[in-house]
Amino acid sequence: MAGLRDWRTSVKRALWLGIAVAAAIATSHVRTATQTASAFAALSEQLSEPNGEFDTDNLISNESSYLHVMPALEQGGVTGGVYVGVGPDQNFSYIARIRPSSAFIIDIRRDNLLLHLLFKAIFSASRNRMEYLSILTGRAAPDRLDTWRDAGIEKIVMYLDAAKPAGAAALAADAGRLREAIRKTGMTLPDRDLTTIDRFHGQFIRAGLGLQFQSTGRPAREYYPTYRDLLLETDRRGRQLCFLASEDDFQFVKGLEARDLIVPVVGNLAGPHALAAIGQEIARRGERVSAFYNSNIENYLFRDGSFARYMENVKKLPHSDKSVVIRSLFGGYALPESVPGYYSTSAVQTLNELIANCGSSRCRGYFDLLRK
Repeated sequence: MAGLRDWRTSVKRALWLGIAVAAAIATSHVRTATQTASAFAALSEQLSEPNGEFDTDNLISNESSYLHVMPALEQGGVTGGVYVGVGPDQNFSYIARIRPSSAFIIDIRRDNLLLHLLFKAIFSASRNRMEYLSILTGRAAPDRLDTWRDAGIEKIVMYLDAAKPAGAAALAADAGRLREAIRKTGMTLPDRDLTTIDRFHGQFIRAGLGLQFQSTGRPAREYYPTYRDLLLETDRRGRQLCFLASEDDFQFVKGLEARDLIVPVVGNLAGPHALAAIGQEIARRGERVSAFYNSNIENYLFRDGSFARYMENVKKLPHSDKSVVIRSLFGGYALPESVPGYYSTSAVQTLNELIANCGSSRCRGYFDLLRK
């Protein structure tokens, strides 16, 4: 009997030990996830400046030419490193093509940070492109999502255009999942920020793939692309290279988001802290900027007299001979990169060229900036 009691006691101890080890492992995983989220939130806050103003909603790009630079990026060997960009989700297409180790999205508007938290939450809630776009636009996802992995972007667009809006219960369930994902980022968000994120998502749901870029107090220009147009756009070789045109590209961006490696930052490119601090963080990691996408912001910096301060910040970005700036220009500039029928022109310049041309007072206007 004594031997039986000893055996039972040993079994109980082993069971309790197993439970204790499992609990410790689970607690460790929770602690690690919490620490990662806290680091993500802390880094965003540490790098950011106070909120600024700009008169657009910028939920999507108005640059229909945004993919035209892809061949130039490939030819220039622009790959890896750290990506820095401004604005909404056109950044993801550049990230998918360049495959950086991490990325920083800097924008003068805090609203852009909130928009990227919405995107981050949708990535977290989505298994593939089809589910991502279904949640983003509030459309009912198809059955057997796994069969959509290799679907062309035209097929996905056709499905979403024909799909009915999800019911109230499904939308509420998605909203709850997204709120929870946003909470897990560790970001401190007052109720007004959560309301803003809900409003942004509501605009995607109401307009669907017909959503257009909007300026405050002005209707969308006739040449502004819809979200549908941006999804179906091609580069200058006719390739569909939006990050949602390829499951592998989508999964790469999703992976960076899951590891908290796409960090949204509030800041003016000519401001006293944010862009320079991003440069310091990249240098601390021993890395270099591969690409710096700044849209057409430099034009505004010339207008308000802050371009020289911007250039001082640019000089602080660790870079190599292959590092580039990607910019978009609107109307009036006939460049080799311009494509007939497009109001915008997207172009690439090395950071070394930019600094050589405009790192001193020689660069007095936007046209000077474009000299090669």
